[in-house]
Amino acid sequence: MKFKVYHYHDYQPKKKLNKKKAYWLAAAGLFLMIFVIGDFLFSLLAEYIWMDSLGYSDVFITILSARILLFAAGFLLFSCTLFLTLLGIRRAYLHHFFPEELPFIFRQRKLFMISSLVMASLYGLLGSSVVQGLGWERFLTYQNQVSFQVRDPIFGHDIAFYVYSLPFWNFVVSSLLGLVIVILIIQGTAYGLAKLLWRDRGARIQFTLSVMLLGGLLGTKHFLGRYDTVLSDTINGFQQKSVVYGASYTDVVINIPSAYLLGVTPVMAAVAILVGLYRKNWRLIAAGPILYVLVLIGVQLAAWGVQQFVVTPNEFEREKPYLEHSLTYTRQAYGLDNIRQYVNTGSGVLSEELLERNRLTLNNVRINDPRPLLDVYNQMQTIRTYYQFNDVDVDRYPIDGEYHQVFIGARELNTENLPAQAQTWVNRTLRYTHGYGIAASHVNHVTPQGQPEFLVKNLPPEGSLNVTRPQIYFGEQNYSSVIVNTKVDEFDYPEGDSNVTYRYTADSGIPMTRFHRFVYAWEEKSPRIFISGLITEESQLLRKRNIMERIKSIAPFLQYDQDPYIVVRNDGTLVWIVDAYTTTRYYPYAEPVRTGFNYIRNPVKVVVDAYTGEVHFYVVDREDPLWQTYANIFPGLFEEKIPEDIRAHFRYPVNLFTYQADIFRTYHMSDLEVFYNREDMWAFPTEKYYDQDILMEPYYITMQLPDEEQEEFILIQPFTPNNRQNMIAWLAVRNDWEYYGELLLYRFPKQRTVYGPQQIENRINQDPYISQQLNLWSQGGSRTIRGNLLVIPIEDTLLYVEPVYIESDSHTSLPEVGKIIVAYQDYIVMEDTFEEAIDRLLEMEAGDVRADGQQSGQDEQTPLIVTAEALVDQLADLFNAYRDAMSAGQWEKAGRIMTEIEKQLETWQQQQVINQTAPGEEAEPVDGEEADAEG
Repeated sequence: MKFKVYHYHDYQPKKKLNKKKAYWLAAAGLFLMIFVIGDFLFSLLAEYIWMDSLGYSDVFITILSARILLFAAGFLLFSCTLFLTLLGIRRAYLHHFFPEELPFIFRQRKLFMISSLVMASLYGLLGSSVVQGLGWERFLTYQNQVSFQVRDPIFGHDIAFYVYSLPFWNFVVSSLLGLVIVILIIQGTAYGLAKLLWRDRGARIQFTLSVMLLGGLLGTKHFLGRYDTVLSDTINGFQQKSVVYGASYTDVVINIPSAYLLGVTPVMAAVAILVGLYRKNWRLIAAGPILYVLVLIGVQLAAWGVQQFVVTPNEFEREKPYLEHSLTYTRQAYGLDNIRQYVNTGSGVLSEELLERNRLTLNNVRINDPRPLLDVYNQMQTIRTYYQFNDVDVDRYPIDGEYHQVFIGARELNTENLPAQAQTWVNRTLRYTHGYGIAASHVNHVTPQGQPEFLVKNLPPEGSLNVTRPQIYFGEQNYSSVIVNTKVDEFDYPEGDSNVTYRYTADSGIPMTRFHRFVYAWEEKSPRIFISGLITEESQLLRKRNIMERIKSIAPFLQYDQDPYIVVRNDGTLVWIVDAYTTTRYYPYAEPVRTGFNYIRNPVKVVVDAYTGEVHFYVVDREDPLWQTYANIFPGLFEEKIPEDIRAHFRYPVNLFTYQADIFRTYHMSDLEVFYNREDMWAFPTEKYYDQDILMEPYYITMQLPDEEQEEFILIQPFTPNNRQNMIAWLAVRNDWEYYGELLLYRFPKQRTVYGPQQIENRINQDPYISQQLNLWSQGGSRTIRGNLLVIPIEDTLLYVEPVYIESDSHTSLPEVGKIIVAYQDYIVMEDTFEEAIDRLLEMEAGDVRADGQQSGQDEQTPLIVTAEALVDQLADLFNAYRDAMSAGQWEKAGRIMTEIEKQLETWQQQQVINQTAPGEEAEPVDGEEADAEG
């Protein structure tokens, strides 16, 4: 019996394609492609025009060029690989099957080619989008990297290798691995189902080539993986952790040497598969993957065994040199290696002379809290519902020749709060275009009604700071684009029953030429921009008016602080200042913070003009290698000459300081054994806010540092020992330009107790008079708000200051500063003003006033400090805590609680005797036995 052999080029289908339908489909596909590509190109053009108007077109072109290069390379690699794979599969199928046995698309060469090109193009687009999106920054930093001038102690590479080169090569290998795995899945499915690997030589060649590539790439990944040991604390695949962040004893003994074995094993496995395919030996084919898996598991088990049986029994000695590496490199990564350290005894005596020497410090003690203050600003200074204060920040200004710390906030426009009938395109785009002015207040002054004493207020702004250009076109709100200098006058600010209008005077927007109108009408999806007769050639488009969106679009490679703050310049104009960070998670041996990075610097301050939108990237730290790399990539982006009136308002960012303080809680320890045992761990203290204990955050104060001649703007963070409440130290960073960024640590002696913030809060709660007053104010539809408890170091003396706000339960209530609590050593007072509290403390220190507030020799009856009902409630709480401690076996804690119970009872008995004593009589002391008997 003879069979006729069909070749694919001889076969003709019985039915022809519906050409008309095919043409319509092709036309629809072409139109969709043109629309998508056109929309993308219009977006690029709109972005370029905007960047060019700001003077940053070079930055745009540099990033776009890198993206296009990687996109083209990725598209060619991914699409061509898939296209050739599909052609090979069709050839093998046509060679071994009759045409009628194959799907229709396999028989039509032209249709198959078109379909394959479409699939390959889509795959190329997908792959290249990932490559250019994730790879452009790695590519540019790899090409322009700057040395850190520091080498790691294990491999001897410069830190730049880990920050730039290693991420780039890992990205390349991972991208190729993804491509090869997809191709292998397609080939394995297509050839495996048809059993063509045994029958077709071309299929075997394709498949084995892919297998060899997979083996080589896996080997390369394992070879590069040995460097990952200095970037992790994970020992093995069982998630076993080391006490060291970075390469540990087990890494050096097992994981690094085994990386060479693991690098060779996948190649050997690929060779075994290759030989097995050509010999048609399933055992040899299976032996390759099995060998790889066994070696992989063996290495993990070896690492687990060494860690479990060699390291753990004598961990400190085994890990000692690596602990040293972790300590040294973590300090370097967070800029903690040059902290100046001092001893602060905290035992100074409060006196008139001390206060006089530090008068400016006392004059700037913050008795307002920015958290409730924001509500006050929004109720007292918004004037109209469409205005809004988003934040109240702390800054400093020279006022009347003196250095003053102030609160300041920007009055921004929120068009969402306009009435519904005013939510028109003309109003939102042409008329309501900007916010107006600022409000500012003293940090240490309040009115007799407990409200902030404003330095700048009202519309137009009036006060101690001269604001000459109050219009705010760019700010923190989620602003949409607006068009200025149209035939519609802009709303400026309300005045009586009418509104003042305004015309934009700067030339910093995008000119509304016919071409630009067409581009942005497309980009904004708003045809009115193109057709509106209200827009003229003198009109300008103000785009990306949210300052965070604006600066991220210009320099997306920097990380930005989320707390911009407004500044009044010497000429009365307003600018925003935003801190920009350089970070990486690839610094060897450095322990990461919770957000993932393990290196951070603040080399750049970004300044955005609130009126023109002009953006400046000022350099404040030229020593940062990451910044130097970006400066090489974008030579025209950063500016070194900083205007003096802007430099005077630079603040060390709270977020950066918090990261440093968080790491320093552990890495302040210098003795390796103490560091290993975490014997001297520190913690952030807690404070009372409303009814909750919260972690104390760093805060700005104006103070004169020990050994310095004048007051400075300082950011400080107190520390307590871990699981204890007494204060052990405080960390400070200087903000004024001459010493900007200098870190100082003041330690308290360990042999004496210095009250911590929570201990002061507890003493406030336990003070009979203060707690009674706070309870009284919290009744009758009101509530008390405990503001920031600030620790104020004054030479060797510590003051603790906490404002108490009183607020009604009404939604429209205004928090009012009712009292000021000030503590010093064992004294706590609560007065109407800070000055009165200081005077009381001086009198108490001199012995003229008793702790309960009466002068010595005063014969009026001492008021009953605590009621019987309050005592019962306190004792009930203490007994519940005592019972819980006994149940948990916490004997020491239970003993302390019982001591407190006895103390409360004794205090009650003494108060009863005092209040029952006739005027002029002396109360006899009641000892513990008599108190118990009377009880």
